[in-house]
Amino acid sequence: MPNLALELGKLTASAGVTSVYGEQQDVDGVRVIPVAATWSGFGGAEEDGKGSGGGGGGVSLPVGAYIRRGDDIRFEANLISLLAVGIPFVWVAGRSLARIIRALKR
Repeated sequence: MPNLALELGKLTASAGVTSVYGEQQDVDGVRVIPVAATWSGFGGAEEDGKGSGGGGGGVSLPVGAYIRRGDDIRFEANLISLLAVGIPFVWVAGRSLARIIRALKR
């Protein structure tokens, strides 16, 4: 039986920024280097002679891209991804702040 951990490592190596955006591109002297945040996880189990099973999954979130023009380099964020991440964070922060203020009033 091949080493399962190595096989899974090879599979997840390609599930990063290249699967979200692709490779870096050079367009009219401007280099675009994509940036993404990725997470993956796998698990498996085997019972004594009764069978085995496993599964896994991953998530890739496009964050933005570095834009390089000559010696100047800057980061441009993906606005939609930032909103998707920011809205739940603002909601949790607001709920927490409301509970803290309510506790301090008592």
